[in-house]
Amino acid sequence: MAIREPETVFSLIDEYVRQKMQAYNTPSVSLAVTDRQGLLWESTYGFAELNSKTAVRPETLFEIGSIGKSFTAIALLQLVEAGKLDLQAPITRYLPWFQVRSAYEPITVHHLLTHTSGLIFGTDFSPDGRYEAWALRETKTGAPPGTYFHYSNIGYKILGQLLETLTGRTYAENIRTRILDPLGMHVSSPIISHETRRNMAVGYCSLYDDRPEHPSHPLVPATWLQTNTGDGCIASTAGELALYLRMLMNRGVGPGGPLISPESYNLLTQKAIKVEGRPENFYGYGLFTFEENGEAHLGHSGGMVGYAAQMQANLDTGVGLVLLCSTPYPEDVESYLLKLLGAAAHDQELPALPPASDPTQILKASEFAGVYQCGEKTIRLEAEAGQLLLKYGKQGIPLEQRDNDIFYVNHPEWDRYLLRFGRTSAGTNSDDQDPVVEAFHGPDWYVHKRYCGETAFAYPSEWEAYPGHYSTHNPWETNLRVVLRKGRLFLIRSTGEEEVLIHLEGGKFRIGEDTRSPERLVFDSVLNGQALRVNYSGCVYYRFFSA
Repeated sequence: MAIREPETVFSLIDEYVRQKMQAYNTPSVSLAVTDRQGLLWESTYGFAELNSKTAVRPETLFEIGSIGKSFTAIALLQLVEAGKLDLQAPITRYLPWFQVRSAYEPITVHHLLTHTSGLIFGTDFSPDGRYEAWALRETKTGAPPGTYFHYSNIGYKILGQLLETLTGRTYAENIRTRILDPLGMHVSSPIISHETRRNMAVGYCSLYDDRPEHPSHPLVPATWLQTNTGDGCIASTAGELALYLRMLMNRGVGPGGPLISPESYNLLTQKAIKVEGRPENFYGYGLFTFEENGEAHLGHSGGMVGYAAQMQANLDTGVGLVLLCSTPYPEDVESYLLKLLGAAAHDQELPALPPASDPTQILKASEFAGVYQCGEKTIRLEAEAGQLLLKYGKQGIPLEQRDNDIFYVNHPEWDRYLLRFGRTSAGTNSDDQDPVVEAFHGPDWYVHKRYCGETAFAYPSEWEAYPGHYSTHNPWETNLRVVLRKGRLFLIRSTGEEEVLIHLEGGKFRIGEDTRSPERLVFDSVLNGQALRVNYSGCVYYRFFSA
């Protein structure tokens, strides 16, 4: 496929990627663009190691995370074609040791492939995936299999063990011989090992692992992990992963012929389950399919400790891209790049380069302005020149928008939590938008004079033992906080994401409002009125000394 004005197009890509890397403080990026016929362009940016200023090269490896799930799915589909696997059979037919507490029908291979098994997400509490899978017998499913999409890394760990059991070969041997070698992906590694590390970009993360990230935070090398599990353990280059994406764009056919049959490809990309909260987004076997502006897309993202990846193709324009980085990931970069490439490939007007975003420019900032009170604490917000300023002493701190009604405050007294605002349906303003009446910052609840709801809330006295900061040595999610606010307990992750805790019994809580969720938080070991330990779906956290 010919790209019109290739020098202009690739110059725009260069400019946009560098702009986004600067905005997000991304150390390194490796990018490849492909159509169905071959590689169109490949480029690298930044440093594979910051101290030595070692440049990223096309052969530099990055961890691709959950993009590897589709590799696991393809290998299993090859076994289906060989008559060695029934996708609708209970997983216990092949792994009789598998157990989980469930009131529902047996979990099948299909359920695991589509994230509809009802299993927990998985917390990587064990260095080896085999024990994490074994320990599912201590957990409970949340919904009948096949009815509810709940992303489950542990489900794909089980599928990796299934692949090894059926073939008598390691996961690495299977992926190398069944996928990497046939596609010519000879630099890529099927597992992350110490030997792999020699050829990899260094993964980086924020110096602060207990609060939302910000581009101003220094970066430090991320914790190094070895892994060989079917939920994502592959390291690749952008160019070689583009070979894999090209196979997917060609309906399972690689340079040496089909990796899977047309029937298997249809299973791989089927719309097996709708992903709630994402319009027109479906999951098949290790792949998302969705529509954007009426055009069909296929792909998956990947996240590892210190790495992030995106693989996506527009099946209507016939253009795909791979973007690998050593975090933080420059959000939404792939959306503009695919639009640009699609326009260039089809002789359409090139979309303009998006302007550099400024998170301090707030649409309708005046909606949030005012005074909010929490006991003797006061928040004073003023709208000024398109910004929303938090008046703190003599300072006016510009709030940075992270989502609807959610902001980051770049100040050491405020950066542990995101600042969230609540609205009421008791009335509407001139724009028919429910007015802002309250603000939340961690455990603090601030009310505006417009608030006219309840101010006193009953809750069991034993809950007072649970709020606090908890930490673990698991590098995937090292910290969490629990707060008691408006008579309810909330789990707050280090990313700033909040979920309400629904009391089940004793010190056990369901994470989130959705009754189908299998995720649990269990408090115990209460000493001097404080719980010292909490179990998060199998991963144990301990009360930490810092607030």
